[in-house]
Amino acid sequence: MQGKTVVVTGATSGIGEVAALELARMGARVVAVARSKARGDATLARLNEQVPGVAHKIHYADLAELSEMKRVAAEVAAAEPRIDVLVNNAGALFSQRQVTRDGFERTFALDHLSYFVLTAGLRERLLGTPGARIVNTSSDAHRGARFDLDDLQSAKGYSGIQAYARAKLANILFTRELARRLKGTGLTANSLHPGVVATRFGHESGGLVSGLLKIVQRVAISPEKGARTIVYLASSPEVTDVNGEYFYKCRPKEPTRAAQDDHLAAALWEKSVALTGIDWK
Repeated sequence: MQGKTVVVTGATSGIGEVAALELARMGARVVAVARSKARGDATLARLNEQVPGVAHKIHYADLAELSEMKRVAAEVAAAEPRIDVLVNNAGALFSQRQVTRDGFERTFALDHLSYFVLTAGLRERLLGTPGARIVNTSSDAHRGARFDLDDLQSAKGYSGIQAYARAKLANILFTRELARRLKGTGLTANSLHPGVVATRFGHESGGLVSGLLKIVQRVAISPEKGARTIVYLASSPEVTDVNGEYFYKCRPKEPTRAAQDDHLAAALWEKSVALTGIDWK
């Protein structure tokens, strides 16, 4: 990773921050995207303390808002002549249905559309960097997803856990269709399940979900273990030519049948284009 530039979303806590710090220790320059300035400044200080003199950088944006997704993608693209790795890791789970200014259900917007928009905004930099990689954090939570392309915003009925499961399924489907479109370019895209990790994830969800997640996380793995597959996919020569796979514990793992549905992946892509106004063609 010496001399490489890595863009990481969700880099101010949990597995995102651990991965960012580890990749920096391996020689990478980290460009983080964060929502909270306090946590962002703290992460940047840790990066500069542990790996000084590398000009790590942080951009601030609420990645649940479409205008913010587009703005920060444009800012990063303008500032970075090359991007070797993009790690889409930002995500959250909300107990109550929330709608953004664009009319998007917040889980779907943050956990899926931000991946789609940021990747689109940085695609020229990624395609222009030999051997570049895209790493999308998903979850085995997708195994419980019931997917309805006609109700992506969960307007017909909302469950925080179901909304999160659908978004994690969307991550894998997006990665699958993206990988298909990237064949022959030298740019690869893979997704992963980090495991059930003891982080602050879900602590701000509210309601019973927050309490349940706090209980589950008492027996969860450490953020250091959870980040290993992100670091592996971002850096290992073993996966240089691997494209479109789903990983767990640094090994390929078969996702659900729905997650391998190429027609569903293509349909979700077209829905995402329509919702965001970003056309990759």
